[in-house]
Amino acid sequence: MIQIHDTIVSLAILEENFICDLSACKGICCVEGESGAPVEEDEVAELEKVLPVVWDDLSPEAQKVINEQGVVYIDEEGEYVTSIVNGEDCIFTCYDEKGYCKCAIEKAFREGKTDFYKPVSCHLYPVRVARYKGFRAVNYHRWNVCQAAVVLGKKNNMKVYRFLKEPLIRKFGEEWYDLLCKIGNELTVGL
Repeated sequence: MIQIHDTIVSLAILEENFICDLSACKGICCVEGESGAPVEEDEVAELEKVLPVVWDDLSPEAQKVINEQGVVYIDEEGEYVTSIVNGEDCIFTCYDEKGYCKCAIEKAFREGKTDFYKPVSCHLYPVRVARYKGFRAVNYHRWNVCQAAVVLGKKNNMKVYRFLKEPLIRKFGEEWYDLLCKIGNELTVGL
């Protein structure tokens, strides 16, 4: 573990390899799991704001869930998470012609229809951030559905923190990320 400002960062983020391999997993991380994606309180308004933009890309089942309970709910741990359909799909999932699960919000962002990329927890995956009294824990979440991403990351020697440069900067800022890189470089030299 290393400390940067108010965060405690798992060494796995610096040591492990990872590159999402959508052709292998087909976006299953947006479908499987015990609850929806974690959402920060200030993101709830962003999700509601983007809803009319992505509405037509959502499944009729997702639209029904949204009409009944909204874009988020509070999970067992008392945290906001995206609503889910039938205990599986995030309400913001959509499928392409290959059957790959994608994020309707990210699709709208890439098409220039919104300036909200998607919830930061989704952007950061496989990194998860947990809040504790006085600090935030930044951990690498290992999940069997991402095994192909680990293989692809090893093949390309892409560390988790390098792969997630953009979302880590989005979450913690440039200075924090530069410090993380400095530590990552020092670890590499020390091997």
